[in-house]
Amino acid sequence: MVPSVEPTGCAWRKTSYSAGSGSNGDCAEVAHTEPAVAVRDSKTTDVGNVSASAAVWRAFVTSIARNHW
Repeated sequence: MVPSVEPTGCAWRKTSYSAGSGSNGDCAEVAHTEPAVAVRDSKTTDVGNVSASAAVWRAFVTSIARNHW
């Protein structure tokens, strides 16, 4: 993990699952920053975020895609 960053001028993007049945729009949002990727809860955007390096984020997403969770 890298220190939490507050992305300024970055576009937050909701995950594709946030439109799914029963989700009520509750999901995670992601913003690509330098040198990190920031993630926050879409319900409580004012609370802050968690940041990870691009390499760690890529490994996390790849692991999920391969059903390693």
